Amino acid sequence: QVQLVESGGGLVQAGGSVNISCVVSGLIVSANDMGWYHQPPGGQRGWVATISKWNHATYKDSVKNRYTISRDSARNTVYLRMTGLKPEDTGVYYCKPVGARTSWGQGTQVTVSS
Repeated sequence: QVQLVESGGGLVQAGGSVNISCVVSGLIVSANDMGWYHQPPGGQRGWVATISKWNHATYKDSVKNRYTISRDSARNTVYLRMTGLKPEDTGVYYCKPVGARTSWGQGTQVTVSS
């Protein structure tokens, strides 16, 4: 059973940075494409970034050059470094294996104040 535990969010001023993490159990992060997803307040969850099993990163256009996705195979953890934060980045962030039928974790809240 795959478990996903996100953490590291918080309240950040616009222009600031935050690093969020996703500890994964029941699945090998480096053997899977892993994604980060964002759910804004009152909105739908949407894709933000992916790190492939080949360690290739792709990003939604609106976060390119601001976000960096990475992984630590030894810790079986996926990270998302978020810089140049904007109020519209506010929301709950989730990680999940791409295309996998796994339950979502609890997510981590990032709030960007203007």
